[in-house]
Amino acid sequence: MSRTLSAASALVGGALLLSACGSSTPTASTSTTSTTVATTTATSHDSTRNLLLTPSVRQSLLAAGAASHRLPVSDYTGLAPGTAYYAIDPSTSTYYAAAGIDANPNSLQAQIGDQDDGGYLLFTRPVWSNKWTVYNDGLGAAQDAICPIKIPAAVLAVWNWRPKSCYPPQSP
Repeated sequence: MSRTLSAASALVGGALLLSACGSSTPTASTSTTSTTVATTTATSHDSTRNLLLTPSVRQSLLAAGAASHRLPVSDYTGLAPGTAYYAIDPSTSTYYAAAGIDANPNSLQAQIGDQDDGGYLLFTRPVWSNKWTVYNDGLGAAQDAICPIKIPAAVLAVWNWRPKSCYPPQSP
């Protein structure tokens, strides 16, 4: 039996504050962003699967990531190539995403944030919500780094990430 999933969201509003330095501990923040999820048909309603990372989803992740750093979206040029992942886990009714965000070379604040906090972020969003919760995985693949959230094994599997990890596999 096929099942169709779709979601719609509201736009971000309000001002963002600037910050100069990051912290050494993982942090989470919530941001309301505009998200359009591509309609996906699956053969099983219980299967975790990758989703299409549409331009609007990319923009919503970028907006949430910028907000987590308390910077405007214009301080970033986009998601870092080859770092973005997006999936749904029906067993938890949650969307998961991960991406690096690229600092605008004209934004010293974004460059400092990427250097201090790292530029790799993990995102979660309940299927019924339009708010991404953002987790800074600053150190990501560093040896002995502690992941700020537990990504379900099924999501890690569809992303082809190592078990219990929170960062994509390193390129050789």
